[in-house]
Amino acid sequence: MKKIILLAIFSISLSIYSQKIERIEPPFWWAGMQHAELQILCYGKSISDYSVTSSQGQITSIRKTENPNYLFVNLNTKDSSPGFISLTFSQKGHKTFTKDYELKQRKKNSKYRKGFDASDVIYLLMPDRFANGNSKNDSEKDMLEKVNRNFDGGRHGGDIQGILNHIDYLKDLGITAVWSTPLLEDNEPRYSYHTYAQSDYYRIDPRYGTNESYKNLAKKLHENSLKLIMDYVTNHWGSKHWMIQDLPTKDWIHFWEATPTGFQRSNYRMSTQFDSNVSQTDKKACLNGWFDTTMPDMNQANPLLLDYMIQNAIWWIEYADLDGLRVDTYSYNDKEAIAKWTKAIMDEYPNFNIVGEVWMHNQAQMAYWQKDSKIGAIDSYNSYLPSVMDFTLQDALQVMFNEDNMGWNKGMIRAYDNFTNDFLYPDINHILVFLGNHDITRINDFYQGNLDKYKLALTLVLTTRGIPQLYYGDEIGMLGNKEKNGDGDLRKDFPGGWDGDPQNAFTKEGRTERQEAFHSFTKKLLQFRQKTPVLHTGKLLQFVPKNNVYVYIRYNDTDRVMVVLNNTNSSQKIDWNQYREGLGDKQNGQEIIRNQKIDFNSPYSIPAKKAMIIQIH
Repeated sequence: MKKIILLAIFSISLSIYSQKIERIEPPFWWAGMQHAELQILCYGKSISDYSVTSSQGQITSIRKTENPNYLFVNLNTKDSSPGFISLTFSQKGHKTFTKDYELKQRKKNSKYRKGFDASDVIYLLMPDRFANGNSKNDSEKDMLEKVNRNFDGGRHGGDIQGILNHIDYLKDLGITAVWSTPLLEDNEPRYSYHTYAQSDYYRIDPRYGTNESYKNLAKKLHENSLKLIMDYVTNHWGSKHWMIQDLPTKDWIHFWEATPTGFQRSNYRMSTQFDSNVSQTDKKACLNGWFDTTMPDMNQANPLLLDYMIQNAIWWIEYADLDGLRVDTYSYNDKEAIAKWTKAIMDEYPNFNIVGEVWMHNQAQMAYWQKDSKIGAIDSYNSYLPSVMDFTLQDALQVMFNEDNMGWNKGMIRAYDNFTNDFLYPDINHILVFLGNHDITRINDFYQGNLDKYKLALTLVLTTRGIPQLYYGDEIGMLGNKEKNGDGDLRKDFPGGWDGDPQNAFTKEGRTERQEAFHSFTKKLLQFRQKTPVLHTGKLLQFVPKNNVYVYIRYNDTDRVMVVLNNTNSSQKIDWNQYREGLGDKQNGQEIIRNQKIDFNSPYSIPAKKAMIIQIH
């Protein structure tokens, strides 16, 4: 009886000790990773009182911080096989409890996965506003904000299942990659639907689904020849993040001593990152300032935090089988630290792709952030970032198709001037070009819903150099004005994504005549682009616009496509001889929008506000 009682006491004691670890992150890893020096974060009350040994894999260091609830165990897994590593936690020389840590078998050829590139067309969607596939998870008990579809800044119930339900729609449209705004947990009490204030970096928000359902999304997309891009946030975390509630170190975030809450808003002047005349006061105000009150600014210069972020990104790529990352507010990060983060991921996956949000309005400043930039080399900086976003082209798109008459720097000259600066970028085909996104008034609102202007803009984005990206709903002419009505207006629900919606724009029968006109044109161009490789990687030859008519040719050794954009309110005669440099000895071509043969020896007039795409024979 005494023996039984002692065993029971020992069992209870072991259970109590085991509960001291509330979290281990990453929750598991893989054998055979390049990132073999693994930092395991152990969290639990006074966990730093314990020493740790392992059954396999060499513990290279154990780091304690001023917060006794954290223990950072560095483990070399280079020669470890798939299986379990037993971590033994001891106190005062006595073994108290063990934790089994799993190294999984890595997927074959995972290292050499091919990321998105210029052969793709990316579809950006906001999951909360795209489609509600599972109404049972609209509100969750442990999540502060509940569903309220009547509030444009609230949770509307869209989820991963909603995306899964409409993969056929995306594939039929001609999309090849999906970029979803963040799906990780965001437990802010209000405005959490955008999910950029994340509260757990290893958990899909339960109102969207589960980690497993996210993994399944990638699987189903791959089965349909589509790719999945994760929206990743390095610059800031959410104020409700469990680590923000119990900081591992005081310098885990940028804490402003002069304010009672530690908050000071960023001045948002990203140019301070490379301004040779910058004041350190201004530079600090940009880099260390918070993006918003609910988004503490992370200190990536802290090596423990940087390792945590590197491992978390790699974990999601490996776990969910991702094809790319889009990094939010890339240029607000500590630039040396974010370069290390980017390089670590690209070293692990050399054919992968990462696009950074560098929201600037000067091409030299944007080019600074692309990998191997000659501009970055001026101060010996290399971001290792494969792709940046062409915000200057989007700036031009907002206005140029509303300018019917061309001036020295207006109308189609805006497009021409944008591309004259392509020499600044080390890899111009890796620039992401886009009509709009979730932070900008919708492109069709800029054009007052004018279909002809949308056609001109879409033609340009889908036929110029770079990786094109569309924003959900633009293909059906959705409107939304940020300046007049706020973010919710440009993040409306996609019609038909919810049971009971009065119409279903996911189907041809459910679309209005106007919506179908936008959709059918978008589909035609996307499907043409998909089967025309010269539009993916061909060189760009452009001609100075005349009479607000812009002409350019995409070409390689075997194929040529000519694009003509008439941005005037009248028909314009085309003198084909002006473009002989690009046409060569070719005598005709096939215009794909109106499906008509073009004879380069005969006069031609292009109608007002119309585009032509000519496949040259």
